[in-house]
Amino acid sequence: MNVGEEEGGGGGGGGEEMEEDGKEEMMVVEETMEEKGRDKTVLMWGYLPGVSPQRSPLLHPVAVRMPDSPAGDRWRDVSGGGCGFAMAISESGKLYTWGSTDDMGQSYVTSGKHEETPAIFDLPTEVPIIMAAAGWAHCVAVTAQGEVYTWGWKECVPTGRITRDQSSSGGTSEKEERHSGLLSDQVSPRSQGSRASGTLSGFDSRGGDENTKRRKLSSAKMGPESSSSGEEALSAPPCLVTLNVGIHITSVAAGGRHTLALSVSDVGQVWGWGYGGEGQLGLGTRIRNVSSPHPVPCIESASFNKDRSSPATKGKQSSDGQAYKLIGSCVKAIACGGRHSVAVTDTGALLTFGWGLYGQCGQGSTDDELSPTCVSSLLGVTIQGVAAGLWHTVCTSADGGVYSFGGNQFGQLGTGSDQAETLPKLLDAPCLENKNAKLVSCGARHNAMMTDDGQVFCWGWNKYGQLGLGDAIDRNIPALVPMENLRPKNVSCGWWHTLVLAESPT
Repeated sequence: MNVGEEEGGGGGGGGEEMEEDGKEEMMVVEETMEEKGRDKTVLMWGYLPGVSPQRSPLLHPVAVRMPDSPAGDRWRDVSGGGCGFAMAISESGKLYTWGSTDDMGQSYVTSGKHEETPAIFDLPTEVPIIMAAAGWAHCVAVTAQGEVYTWGWKECVPTGRITRDQSSSGGTSEKEERHSGLLSDQVSPRSQGSRASGTLSGFDSRGGDENTKRRKLSSAKMGPESSSSGEEALSAPPCLVTLNVGIHITSVAAGGRHTLALSVSDVGQVWGWGYGGEGQLGLGTRIRNVSSPHPVPCIESASFNKDRSSPATKGKQSSDGQAYKLIGSCVKAIACGGRHSVAVTDTGALLTFGWGLYGQCGQGSTDDELSPTCVSSLLGVTIQGVAAGLWHTVCTSADGGVYSFGGNQFGQLGTGSDQAETLPKLLDAPCLENKNAKLVSCGARHNAMMTDDGQVFCWGWNKYGQLGLGDAIDRNIPALVPMENLRPKNVSCGWWHTLVLAESPT
């Protein structure tokens, strides 16, 4: 789940610096124009049920054909998509989807009934799409004007109202429980495990029973149509998300049932909506559902766990006990996992909030974090990019390092074992020696990383070939994905698959 990744930038200073910045900007423009003239290829691998007649996984990278268009449109970017479907954006700003089939549950309603050949997903706007993301069964897209469109499961689509706080409620309605249950089977382990002892238990058995889960969801989609209560269908069509006047969204991230959006018009403000029962909306409470976009107080409410602070932070707390100034002043990047969220600030600090059962918040415990909390053990490391999976988190540093933490049942942390980590751990696999990570993306239980020299490494769960290595064997350390005569430009993971945008070398 890529859940939403963006590299932060900085401004220039005095006259000489501004002149130098101007030269660099011209070079960037020239490079961009040169790259625009090159044909870009989208590669896919993993499980996309509508791509092959037998619905068999793709174990090797396979090129995705751009449909013929009168204007000769070409690929511009990829977005891994959600459960069983993929998304990509063309140079003209059209959103394409493919891979799903009619009997795979809610995914086809979310992505359109598109199978092997990508087809344009109709949105109620003519403004070009610049970014898209998908959760379990909802999608979100950003236009060039900074507007946000979302669609899919109704509980993920804003309606303008806030339901009751779970912590102060006397319980949930039968309808809420039923709708929640449809996804909880997908985005949580079968057993919650014991947290009193501080140990992690109740992991899925290796391999899981994904076919059973898909059948359950497929049956669930028939519920509204056959329900005697006459309740409405679970899916909502694409709609414009109502935000305050002047809010310009630049980045979005979609989790299991929640969404984050990042705006620049108000200095890196994060907005959130959807399910928040484990604190993944960062509002300091277990509010069950936020049905309108609300500002997430990442900077103002960010806290430190002093017991878990690193040596780099000692002595840097202000005398009046206020939070460390190392947190920064705004958010530059966001990501959503199954039930947790992550943000990176302008100083490279990492903030986490939400479900913590597997240590995916990186705070050294398995507690939920209801408010954004700084990962103190990473202070002193400038975090640049971040991604979140179902139960784990992976981030990259400015010096090219990769850190991971959380659930590790399938080797998705890349640490060489299947042991969960509640604190960030630096990946030190031999294959990464002299390699600098440029960006990373997470699927449900696998990851893909692109290096600055144009290579792609994958690791984690591989039951459906989502690592692109020609087999279905899990990897607990990164492995190089062969891509001859193509240079990767972006990588994005879906739930059980991976996409890469690549171009031919000069």
